[in-house]
Amino acid sequence: MTEKQEFQFTIEAGKAERHYWEDLWRYRELFYILAWRDISVRYKQTVIGVLWAVLRPLLTMIIFVLVFDKIAKLPSEGVPYPIFVFAAMLPWTFFSSSFSDASNSLIGNANLISKVYFPRLIIPVASIVVSVVDFAISFCLLIVLMAWYNYWPSWQIVTLPLFLLLGFFAALGSGLFIASLNVKYRDFRFVIPFVVQIGLYISPVGFSTTIVPEEYQLLYYLNPMVGVIDGFRWAISGGTTALNEVELLMSVGMVVFFCIIGIVRFRKTEKTFADVI
Repeated sequence: MTEKQEFQFTIEAGKAERHYWEDLWRYRELFYILAWRDISVRYKQTVIGVLWAVLRPLLTMIIFVLVFDKIAKLPSEGVPYPIFVFAAMLPWTFFSSSFSDASNSLIGNANLISKVYFPRLIIPVASIVVSVVDFAISFCLLIVLMAWYNYWPSWQIVTLPLFLLLGFFAALGSGLFIASLNVKYRDFRFVIPFVVQIGLYISPVGFSTTIVPEEYQLLYYLNPMVGVIDGFRWAISGGTTALNEVELLMSVGMVVFFCIIGIVRFRKTEKTFADVI
């Protein structure tokens, strides 16, 4: 008789986890596919297509000009008020869209998550790429506004990508945290629009940070978008508008904090996404 051979299979938990960050690079093609899919379907079957990327901040700007400039007569630090507001609407619209898309991205890709392994972090990051495209389209309108008012930036404009990157990580960190909660607690999908709406009015979009009373400024700087928005204005205005070091450092610190919290929470719950979703 032939001796029976025994085979032993060892299933080692967490083996893929040790190569997680390497897998982010290995699955880069999936990232490109998801990003392109989100871009292509963003305005699918819409009448005016990519013009929605311009209309949203433009209509909001018009409302803010009527309320804060024509009625409230708030200062714009020597910058034409439409440019002053639109320079703030660009980073805010980018952040709010990125935050909303990242927060809901896992729910929108439930079928993909439940069928195949890949680093789930790819999904929310890919969803933010759509907002980058929207930002680029809206930025063209800002150029038109600046040409209309014959108001041109100085060398500070080269720092604009740095503030955009800061806004990207602010949206990513908070988006990852909410996305991980949204998988298990679907109530958060109703909370997200409310948070975005409140954030619009507590961020210096329609007004200058300088009108905030001095005793509340440090507390106000805890909003990471304060430094991002004022950074955009500073870069576009050629240094005319205010941007202090304390404000910028606190915004950077808060963005780093939200990114750490978001990534830690996301990675801690990521292994349960396929079961819960």
